[in-house]
Amino acid sequence: MKEIHVGFLGCGNIGCGVWNLLRDAEERFEQTHGVRFAVRKILVRDVKKERAAQIPREVLTTEAGEVLHDPDIGLVVEFMGGEEPAAHYMMEALRQGKSVVTANKMALSLHWEELMREAKNHHAAIYYEASVCGAIPIISTLNDSLQANRIERMYGIVNGTTNYILSSMSQSGVSYADALKEAQRLGFAEPDPTSDVEGYDAAYKLSILASLAFRCHIPVGSVYREGITRVEASDIAFGQEMGYTLKLLALAKQSAEGIQVRVHPTFIPRLHPLASVSGSFNSVFLSGDACDDMMLYGRGAGSAPTSSAVVSDMLAAARFDSPVYPAVDADRANTAILDNWESAFYIRLSAADRPGVLAHVAACLGERGVSIRYMVQRSETPSARVPIVLITHKAMEKDVRAALDAIAPENALVDNVIRVEE
Repeated sequence: MKEIHVGFLGCGNIGCGVWNLLRDAEERFEQTHGVRFAVRKILVRDVKKERAAQIPREVLTTEAGEVLHDPDIGLVVEFMGGEEPAAHYMMEALRQGKSVVTANKMALSLHWEELMREAKNHHAAIYYEASVCGAIPIISTLNDSLQANRIERMYGIVNGTTNYILSSMSQSGVSYADALKEAQRLGFAEPDPTSDVEGYDAAYKLSILASLAFRCHIPVGSVYREGITRVEASDIAFGQEMGYTLKLLALAKQSAEGIQVRVHPTFIPRLHPLASVSGSFNSVFLSGDACDDMMLYGRGAGSAPTSSAVVSDMLAAARFDSPVYPAVDADRANTAILDNWESAFYIRLSAADRPGVLAHVAACLGERGVSIRYMVQRSETPSARVPIVLITHKAMEKDVRAALDAIAPENALVDNVIRVEE
């Protein structure tokens, strides 16, 4: 029987979930994996706090050193969240030769190179399946199952909060504000939802996924990011009328020209596999040169799914005697990150209700090589301005931006622009 001595950094909902899962599955893990996990110390802020797990008082500590510098602890599991002090503690654990398991996408994406360097320098491992998409095994899929492939593109619904909000707006026609309020009431959104609704959370996750998929480090600062706060119910309704569903997508593509990594609201065809992913579920759709199209789907957040992924990583750490590192090629560090990509565009305008305005808009677009594929105009109520919605053919990002900047505001105001991926 192999016994692994474990230390926890933090013990909130997920930490308690892991504690309970380890206790419930203890006999099974001994029988099927020949391993027993003994949690020796847990770093907490308050040892007297009520927790969702029956943890002996003597296991709890407020001193980080009791976890990080205990020579008997070989595996450190981080539950603190946020960038600091989590990143500092994980690097210190690695320097001590302790392997680390984390669900912390923020600390991992912002300190990827340092964490991997410390792990290699001290012959320790770092496991992070739970950092992206909860219980969905996307990290192990990219690290192991798809190593024979050249991943060409990857579309991910990787944030359950925004997917719940957009699903509510699509299904019920409610406003963004009302959908957000309901998500907060149900616990799908934080009281301060900025990280989710502005796309930061998805950008952290895409940095990790793209680094693994394309085998070169993609810094989170290279990820183009837009949130969903400008999306209105009318945008979703117009999209539905034209056969599209709106999602906040994390997109990554590679070509001979370079790599594009972007997070933004995206219209996809109603029949695309990702269009049916609703509520707080997550999914990743990818395409490789050998595997062709593939989609992984499941619960992307919550204590139980995240705990499942964390414990799977703990079992992996117990199984491998030698650390295994992601196949990220340092020689590709200078791979071009593109800031000008091709897609179709949904454009909603408030246009002056007079002759010549549409001709002016079409001319501004046409002069920069942007052609219109579909147009809807609404003028049910008398108004100085009327909504006009355009779907363009595929065009380059910078050409579309330049065209919209050229539209005279007295003729039309640009209310929203949403990219369209087929």
